[in-house]
Amino acid sequence: MHRESARKILFFICLVLTTLPWIGPATALSIGVLFSLLLGNPWRQKISDYSKTLLQISVVGLGFGLSIGEVIDTGKTSIVISVVGILFTLLVGYLLGRWFKTERNTSTLISFGTAICGGSAIAAMAPVIKAKNDQTAVALATVFTLNAAALLLFPTIGHLLQLDQATFGAWAGLAIHDTSSVVGAASAYGSQALAVGTTVKLTRAIWIMPFVLGAAWMTRSGQKFNFPYFILGFVAASIVSSSVPQLSDMWETTAKIAKQALVVTLFLIGTGLSREVLRTVGIRPFLQGVSLWLMVGSLTLLVLTSVGLF
Repeated sequence: MHRESARKILFFICLVLTTLPWIGPATALSIGVLFSLLLGNPWRQKISDYSKTLLQISVVGLGFGLSIGEVIDTGKTSIVISVVGILFTLLVGYLLGRWFKTERNTSTLISFGTAICGGSAIAAMAPVIKAKNDQTAVALATVFTLNAAALLLFPTIGHLLQLDQATFGAWAGLAIHDTSSVVGAASAYGSQALAVGTTVKLTRAIWIMPFVLGAAWMTRSGQKFNFPYFILGFVAASIVSSSVPQLSDMWETTAKIAKQALVVTLFLIGTGLSREVLRTVGIRPFLQGVSLWLMVGSLTLLVLTSVGLF
C-alpha cells in the first residue's frame, strides 16, 4: 500500500513538472514513457480517456493563435497532396500487408491510421470493418510506438536537413500519425511549424469521414462512427480570434496555455506505452507499420522539398 501511494505521488509530481514552460514535448513524452515502463501507470484507462479529451481541448485552443486566413491558405495548399498521399498510403499499405502476411483487418487499420490520423482513424474504421478487439489493439499499439519515435526523430532530422519551419510543419502534418505527436514535434521546431503542422493535420483528418463512409458502403456494415468535432472547434476558434482582433492579447495567451496543455497531454499519452502494449505488437504488423511509415515519410519529404509548396 505504501509503495502504491508513493507511485501515485510521483505520478502527480511528474504531471505538475510538465506544466512548467521549460518542459518541452519530447521531454514530457520521455518522462511519461519512462514512468510507465519503470513504475507502471496507476490509472491507465482513466488517463487514456483524460488525455484524449485534453488533446481535443488543446487543439481547439491552438486555433485562437491562428487567423482564419492562415488556416484556409494552408488547408488549400495541402489538400491535393493530402488526397494523393492518402490514396498512395492505402495502396502501399495493402501491398505491404500482403507481403508481410499481416492479418487483413489489422493491416487495413494500420494502413488507414498511417494514411490519415493515427488512433482517431483506427478507432473510426475498426467498427466499420468489424475488427476484433485484439486486431484494433495491435494496430493502435503499432501506431502508438511509431508516434513516440516520430516525436523524437522528426525535429532532429529537420534540423540536420535544415528544413524551414513551413516545410517541416507540412512534413510533420503529412507524415506523423497522430495529431498529438504532430503538434509536439512541430512545436519543438518553431511557432510557424506548429501553425502549419496543426492545420495540415486537421485538414487531413477531415478525410476520415468520407473514407469511413465509403468503407461502410462497401462492406454494408451499417456501423456509425464518431466525427472528430474538435476540428470544427479549431476552425471556430480561428474565426473568433480573427473577428475580434481587439482581444489579440487574450487569444495569444489562450494559445500559449493550449500549447503547454499539449505538453501535459504528451506526458499522459507517454504513460500509456506499457510493457503490455509493446508485447502486443507482433513482428509482422510492426514491420508493415515501420515500412509504410518510412516510405510515406521519405516520399512526402522528397515531394515537399522538390516542389516547394510551403
